[in-house]
Amino acid sequence: MTVNLAAAASFLATHGRVLDRRRFELLFGAGDAEAVLSAVAGYRNADGGYGWGLEPDLRAPESQPGGALHAFEVFEDIAPKTTPLSLELCDWLESASLPGGGLPFAFPVADRAGSAPFWTDADPTKFSLQSTAFVASTALRVAAHDKAVAEHPWLTAAVSRCLDAIARVEEQPHAIELSFAIRFLDAAHATRPEADELLDHLGKFLPADGILHVAGGGEDEVLRPLDFSPIPGPSRKVLDPAAVAAELERLESQQLEDGGWTVDFASFSPAAALEWRGYATVRAISVLRANS
Repeated sequence: MTVNLAAAASFLATHGRVLDRRRFELLFGAGDAEAVLSAVAGYRNADGGYGWGLEPDLRAPESQPGGALHAFEVFEDIAPKTTPLSLELCDWLESASLPGGGLPFAFPVADRAGSAPFWTDADPTKFSLQSTAFVASTALRVAAHDKAVAEHPWLTAAVSRCLDAIARVEEQPHAIELSFAIRFLDAAHATRPEADELLDHLGKFLPADGILHVAGGGEDEVLRPLDFSPIPGPSRKVLDPAAVAAELERLESQQLEDGGWTVDFASFSPAAALEWRGYATVRAISVLRANS
């Protein structure tokens, strides 16, 4: 990895949230778990869930599946250390889940200001494979070092709900839903044998080059191989290795002169536009490091 880490740190100091700065610090051994947990705690609600813009395009304070995803990312970062906050988040997810263990795309909010319509217009009574998969996949990676999460009944139910939904996919899924479903199967592969066959099933919907247009997004908005399989694992079998290698080179080359990375999708508030860049910068370096 030949990225300019000093420039990335300067970018985050200038533009990044405290959370992203602390995650970057922890990634390179200069920080500690408690500092990162303190940063994410600012987005926590009394019910054990997370909101308050932890998902940058959902500014509302209410606890949301999108907030749970990003909180679990932090709980994965601190491995092998654990936190009781992960158990409390599982408890909230269990209380908020639909019958059968799934999650809706999002829950209602009182104030839509600064939030993307696809979040605020979601049907809270309808199961979403996308949201359930993105929360469950990250929770599974936390469960690898956190027994309380691994044994929580919410995770057991959510995993089974996702596996069942993926087995019934018969038409081309939306690119983002497909990406999270594949990443879920990658995370479930170690504990659920059926995940391997289901990866082959979803692989039929993914071009060999791993590039899919995002319906409803910008004209040039696409998902790329590392969106489907960001770290080496079972999901790599559905991608051309040459495409993954080329994408890693491309990702490394995307560091801008100011030291940061950017995203190719629209943001829905000035705050989100900045926050996505900080998040993308930490993600890019983390992915490159995991693949180096």
